[in-house]
Amino acid sequence: MPLNLLKLCVGAESIKDLEEWIAETLAARDARGLAVEQTHTTRMVPTRTEELLDGGSLYWVIKGEVACRQRLTAVRPFVDSDGIRRCHLVLEPILHRVEPRPSRPFQGWRYLASKDAPSDLVGEQAAVLPDELRRELRSLGLL
Repeated sequence: MPLNLLKLCVGAESIKDLEEWIAETLAARDARGLAVEQTHTTRMVPTRTEELLDGGSLYWVIKGEVACRQRLTAVRPFVDSDGIRRCHLVLEPILHRVEPRPSRPFQGWRYLASKDAPSDLVGEQAAVLPDELRRELRSLGLL
């Protein structure tokens, strides 16, 4: 069974914000002649890399709820110019909306077992409502 990561998406107000940031990042990398791939840099290096790369994803927490995921394709540890160990999480640049679930703030990332991960939204469930409207409807018990 694959293992996943859970991480706060700091600065994003919505899934749309994250999608726009991904598109901008990929375009900037392409303009600089770099490999067109999306990476997320984190200070901690996962020790369970094999399990993560066996179909695992990075689940993003946006505005206090697990909102979407991206499949992990590689984990690349490195040491930065200050001598600090860091890691590039290489991600498939496609966001998959998931059944929203509340999540409290935390630092760094957390492992997330597949059995505990929210399900992907498919078909009518995946119909795109603005995130703010979806949150409001859920708070009213209408979703």
